[in-house]
Amino acid sequence: MASHRKSRPTGTRVSGIRTPVLATAALTSVALLSQTAEATPSADGRPSVEEVQKKVDDLYRQAESATGKYDAAKERTAEERKRVDTLLDDVAKRTATLNTAREELGSFAAAQYRTGAVTPGTATFLLADSPQDYFDRTQLMNRLTSRQKGMVDDYVTAQAATLKTRRKAVTSLKSLTRSQNDLKTAKSTVQEKLSAARKLLSTLTAQEKERLAAIERQKRQEAARKAAELARKQAAAAQAAKQQGPSTSSGSSSDSGSGTSSGSSSGSGTSTSDSTYAAKAAKALDFARAQIGKPYVWGATGPGSYDCSGLTSAAWKAAGVTLPRTTYDQVDAGTTVSLTDAQPGDLVFFYDDISHVGIYIGNGMMIHAPKPGAYVREESIYYGGASIIHSVVRPA
Repeated sequence: MASHRKSRPTGTRVSGIRTPVLATAALTSVALLSQTAEATPSADGRPSVEEVQKKVDDLYRQAESATGKYDAAKERTAEERKRVDTLLDDVAKRTATLNTAREELGSFAAAQYRTGAVTPGTATFLLADSPQDYFDRTQLMNRLTSRQKGMVDDYVTAQAATLKTRRKAVTSLKSLTRSQNDLKTAKSTVQEKLSAARKLLSTLTAQEKERLAAIERQKRQEAARKAAELARKQAAAAQAAKQQGPSTSSGSSSDSGSGTSSGSSSGSGTSTSDSTYAAKAAKALDFARAQIGKPYVWGATGPGSYDCSGLTSAAWKAAGVTLPRTTYDQVDAGTTVSLTDAQPGDLVFFYDDISHVGIYIGNGMMIHAPKPGAYVREESIYYGGASIIHSVVRPA
């Protein structure tokens, strides 16, 4: 399963988006301190609500990462099964051809015996009714012998090709078995993490659950504040670009004719490209919005439920764009842009292992399938803090 994962050093910067470990730790510490003045375990040794929340979040993250492995193994298994089926069909056809050739060779052998082709030439001449009959029979046998030789050659060639195809089928079957084992392992890992998270949550008292809900509300409020801040930055950048446009145009008009033509053409091309992307993105977003309220189910691609990458691939498929199945591959299926330049329809990826993705809708918000137990929803891209944002990719 490691083949589809990208080894990325912690703390890298992707298009202006940082994921520093120290900053992450600092932000987490500040958040926890602001939520409660004391987050130590209770007198009976039970973990605090904050500790439970952190552990549950970690388990969900691990489950989502395992889901990515499951998706990749499932896709690889389907491809291997298709390849095996094709090879087995080919083997069956070649075997039928081989059997036909074998039967024809047997018919030639029987014909030789019946016509006396196995008799020496002198005897054939003596047994012939006339010299003409001898020459007719000899000419016939020469033709049969030539055709028989061709059949033998064809048989040997077909036999070799069949054996080669059978070896390929055996290799593909072994590969399929490995993929199925990977699939089973990933599925078991997901179930194990989800079971551990549910068990941990079940230990909370009603008061602790209320405290946990309060912490979640506070996190959502902070995420909404950051989303609004990003929206203001994007609006300011858009306004600046709009104001810069006329001045650039005016400057072009004072240039030579050829320069003006070149500038105008470039602007037109950019405008056309932007409008084409916006049209496709609108279709993708319409689809994504229609899925709001449907449950997150790991490994699901719709139409009744989705995991994170299943939702984004289905949304863009509705716009006529085919995306890879997993987050690890989707991150390479387009052009990376900065967060400030993010447009509706862009894909926003999260965490250093690129284990989560959502589809940007503007104003710092996205539509995504969050985690097990949750439903497809609109949410701030800062739902887990700024530090977990990995990159933004424009897929079309």
